[in-house]
Amino acid sequence: MRARSSLPGFLFLYALLFAAFGVASPFLPALLQQDGLTPGSIGVVLAAGTGIRLLAGPLGGRIADRSGRPAAVLCGLTVAAAVIALGYAPARGLPLLLLVAVAHAAVLAPLNPIADALALGSSRQKPGFEYGWVRAAGSAAFILGTLGSGQCVGRAGLGVIVWLNAGLLAGAACLAWRVPDRVAGVGTGSETGSIRLLLAMPMFRRLMLAASLIGGSHALHDGFEVIRWRSAGLSDGQASLLWSMSVAAEVGVFLFLGRRTVQRIGPGPAMMLSATAGIVRWGVAARTAWFPAMLLVEPLHGLTFALLHLACMDMIGRTVPARLAATAQAFYATVAMGAVSTLVTLVSGTLYGRYGAASFWSMAAMCALALPVAIGIRGERAGRIAA
Repeated sequence: MRARSSLPGFLFLYALLFAAFGVASPFLPALLQQDGLTPGSIGVVLAAGTGIRLLAGPLGGRIADRSGRPAAVLCGLTVAAAVIALGYAPARGLPLLLLVAVAHAAVLAPLNPIADALALGSSRQKPGFEYGWVRAAGSAAFILGTLGSGQCVGRAGLGVIVWLNAGLLAGAACLAWRVPDRVAGVGTGSETGSIRLLLAMPMFRRLMLAASLIGGSHALHDGFEVIRWRSAGLSDGQASLLWSMSVAAEVGVFLFLGRRTVQRIGPGPAMMLSATAGIVRWGVAARTAWFPAMLLVEPLHGLTFALLHLACMDMIGRTVPARLAATAQAFYATVAMGAVSTLVTLVSGTLYGRYGAASFWSMAAMCALALPVAIGIRGERAGRIAA
């Protein structure tokens, strides 16, 4: 019953972690501007944070794997993140704010991957605990955190996000200490965390390539879809409704459809379904911004993101040795998804500026390229899975 009894702890852990992300991320650029940074300096700070995540995420995962106590590492990093967040309160000027931002990003980067490795490990022990449930709790908490912080900022000013972020991270640290110290993986070999060992696994390389193509295809949508909608005459209320529908579909797949889909058809076919949904979604976006059409395709986010994520979690749990689990999660989150999305975002600005809505065909092409890659991703179709 230990796996079942650990579910509430993970639900609250994910809720606090993602709420902490939600209260800060939308308003951080405005806080930096209030603290005296120019737009160019804000870009430097945000880019530096993104860059350090690419290094710190896999490094933090490797430390968790090598320690043999990933929950303790998660707790320590979360405490450090809460303390460093407070540095935004007194810091002024580019040098100090850059230092705080880089340090904060470095300790934040491994949190979600290590938590995923631990949640997947518990979900594989006994029925009654599904990883999708805790991930859905995180997505919902992110939305609530963003909405709640918006209200708080309106009443108390931008500085309140510092205290909200630090307080939520401190609460998450208390819960991280108590979650079971088990990770999802195969075997109990003596390997310690190493990206070199992971990349030597053909199935892991194939999985990361498919994930980066499908996940990276969201970059143009995230950066320019609202601009596209508004230029086509959609109101801000309609844009907000469409965006909310995509997030609601994400939560719905995490809670209800994702596990059953991956269990019935297998992770490879599930990724092919995700890629196909991406082709349809971005193909429609390239042709029209008609509101009824958008109402039909925006919920495909549940397939293009949530189903993709669950299939990746399942395959990592099936194919990666347990002693490499946190490293694999960190590589997936920061390199395959994070780095590729960042690169595609940089290119998407030029594409949208030159081709407008037609640039969405390039995102559809990325999903089409993922289809033959996903065909070769094979996992067990019988038995209980982590997702």
